[in-house]
Amino acid sequence: MEVKKKKIPERQCLGCGERRPKPELLRVVRDPAGNVSLDFTGKKSGRGAYICKNVACLRQARRKKSLARNLECEIPDAVYDALEQQFHDEQ
Repeated sequence: MEVKKKKIPERQCLGCGERRPKPELLRVVRDPAGNVSLDFTGKKSGRGAYICKNVACLRQARRKKSLARNLECEIPDAVYDALEQQFHDEQ
């Protein structure tokens, strides 16, 4: 009997543009109230975008404004700073 391989979904990092398996990426989510936060579980409700688990990709996504475009909302600098701080706290 043939064993089926489980398909692992891939997502593209908004910072570097590389496609990686979903568990290797970090989800940034905009909840229905419009708050933007990091989703370490990958299960929060809301519109999500993915970045690699390094600060350089977050900074690159900030510079290119790809997070704001993907989440369909304006992201203030204070939120980016908080995301970066939250990123450092989890590692």
